[in-house]
Amino acid sequence: MRRLGGLAVLLVVVLALAGGGLLIYVLDRFEAPGPLRAEATIMVPRGAGLQSIAQLLAEQGIVADATLFALGVRLEGDAQALKAGEYAIAAGSSMAEVATVISSGATVVHRITVPEGLTTSEILSLLKDAEALDGSVSGTPPEGVLLPETYHFHRGDQRAAVLARMGQSMEQTVAEVWAARAENLPLKSPEEAVILASIIEKETGVDAERALVAGVFVNRLRKGMPLQSDPTVVYGITEGKAPLGRALTRKDLATPTPYNTYQIRGLPPGPIANPGRASLEAAVNPAETDYLYFVADGNGGHAFAKTLSEHNRNVAKWRKHLKSLKKKTD
Repeated sequence: MRRLGGLAVLLVVVLALAGGGLLIYVLDRFEAPGPLRAEATIMVPRGAGLQSIAQLLAEQGIVADATLFALGVRLEGDAQALKAGEYAIAAGSSMAEVATVISSGATVVHRITVPEGLTTSEILSLLKDAEALDGSVSGTPPEGVLLPETYHFHRGDQRAAVLARMGQSMEQTVAEVWAARAENLPLKSPEEAVILASIIEKETGVDAERALVAGVFVNRLRKGMPLQSDPTVVYGITEGKAPLGRALTRKDLATPTPYNTYQIRGLPPGPIANPGRASLEAAVNPAETDYLYFVADGNGGHAFAKTLSEHNRNVAKWRKHLKSLKKKTD
C-alpha cells in the first residue's frame, strides 16, 4: 500500500510538471509574433463562437494555429469578449494581440467623401457604390438637402442611416449660416440661400472667388436682372439626373425651363446641386462689389466686369482662348 501510495504521488508530480510545460508552451506561442506579413482585415460574423473565429483566423493566415489560439484565449482571456465586426490586424501580430483587437470592439472605420456640388442623384450613386454599406434608400431626397463632406461609418451600417446624417448635417449648417447672414440681402429665407449657394457652387471651384461670385448674383437680384447662369440652364435640361455631355447651345439658352435663368428673373424654383458650407457662407455674406458680370478667364478662374462692354471684351478673350485650345488638339 505504501508503494502504491508513493507511485500515485509521483504520477501526480509528473502530470503537474507536464501540464506546466504545456501551459508554458501554449503561452509562449500565444505571445509570439504571428505569420501575417502585411496588415489585413478580418470580418468576425455575428454569433460566431471561439472555435469558429479561431478557424477563420487560421484560414486567412492571421494566426498559425487555430487550436493554440483558442487555448490561449481561454487561458489568458474571456472567450465571450470576442466581438463581431470588421477589424484591422497589423502585420506580425501575435495571437494575444489579435485577441485584444477583436475583444476591443474597435472596428474598421470607413469613409465616404461627398464633393461639393454633386446632385442628389450623384450622391445616391456614391452611397450605392459604397460596398461596406448595407440596405437601400427608398425615394430620392430633394435637391440641396444633403451636406457635402466626409462621413465615417462601419461595415454593415445602413445606407439610409448615412443619408439621414447628411440631411441632418445640412439642416444644422444652413441654420448656423443663415443666423450669421448679412443685413439687407435679397433673400427671403434659408431655402433661397441654399438655391443661391448651389448656383455659386456650380459656377466656381475657386475658394477665393465664392464671395465675389455671390456679390455679382446679389447685385443682379437687387437690380432685377436675370442671373444668366449656365449651370441653371444645364439643370433645367438634365434635372440633375446625368451630365449634359455637351456644350450649351444658343438654342438651350433660348429654351424656357423653370431653371433657365436667361429666361426668368430671380432665383430658380429650387437648388441645382448640394452646396458645401463655403458656398452657403458666401451666399449670405457676399462680397461688396460693383461687378455685374463674370466669365471664365482660361486659367481656372473668372474675369469680372462692371459694365457690359467690359464683359464683352472678357468674353472675346475667353472665346479666343477656346479657339487656341482647339487648334492645339486638331
